[in-house]
Amino acid sequence: MFKALVLEEADGKVTPSVRDLEESALPDGNVTVAVEYTTINYKDGLVINTGGGLVKRWPHVPGIDFAGTVAASGHARFRPGDQVVLTGWRVGELHWGGAAQRARVNGDWLVPLPAGLTTRRAMAIGTAGFTAMLAVQALEAQGLTPSAGEVLVTGAAGGVGSVATAVLAKLGYHVAASTGRAETHEYLRELGATTILDRAPFAETAKRPLESERWAAAIDSVGGNTLARVLAQTRYGGSVAAVGLAGGARLEHTVMPFILRGVNLLGIDSVMCPAPRRLEAWRRLATDLPLDKLDAMTVPARLADLPRLAAEIVRGQVRGRVVVDVNA
Repeated sequence: MFKALVLEEADGKVTPSVRDLEESALPDGNVTVAVEYTTINYKDGLVINTGGGLVKRWPHVPGIDFAGTVAASGHARFRPGDQVVLTGWRVGELHWGGAAQRARVNGDWLVPLPAGLTTRRAMAIGTAGFTAMLAVQALEAQGLTPSAGEVLVTGAAGGVGSVATAVLAKLGYHVAASTGRAETHEYLRELGATTILDRAPFAETAKRPLESERWAAAIDSVGGNTLARVLAQTRYGGSVAAVGLAGGARLEHTVMPFILRGVNLLGIDSVMCPAPRRLEAWRRLATDLPLDKLDAMTVPARLADLPRLAAEIVRGQVRGRVVVDVNA
């Protein structure tokens, strides 16, 4: 038997509850993991609240991330006792996820726990931190260096933004952090942000396709009008990594930033990211993310807290990263 957060759906309403399940209830897979920690991301919030249009079969166990120890394996790369991390691959959406004490998955989806990280810290990173590192790597691949100028991070107090701010600051970048919560200003400065900006002006509809050039690059987790304004303000040859849609999925803009300033819009997907890129991103996280800053942005939780946290994260009320001890 193991404990899990189970979602039931009836008449369009999702009801979550923590209950005991038989291990035989787990889905097919060649690796069974004794989960130690999971976390909560924006997508988890959607799934736990309403299913988010992502869940196809009920009952369902959410949790798009987990870290733990292999309990049983029919996969050539993993043996019982190995510590592993999973993010993405539609786990927690189409496939039962990590909000449980047991998970069974395809071993190809697993990454060995990077040297220097514990399972708890790996979940403090989770999909949010992994996505942030993919965004940093994409900007670097376009030639970004600390001497290029200011790098903007929108939604900076959220999971992706917090990790992006801390990583960029450690690498020597001048980070401008955009947030709508005044109570997070000191938190962002402690992560390494040198400039704090109010998010409200970014959310306004752009009046011109091109605005004054400011950003050498940006990592945007908001989308919508914010992404449009960021593109209009990006300097010649700069790049914007788009990682989220908390402010809306629709992008209304012109091609002007692309054809007159050579701005690059880089799409960042962490769900189906190929294994070699995953391994490199996790290696970089273990070395380029200050672990003291990671610990400072981490809040502990239990399985029973996830329904409340799901509602809060969708409303933009969760700061930093939440680590859920599934055995607490």
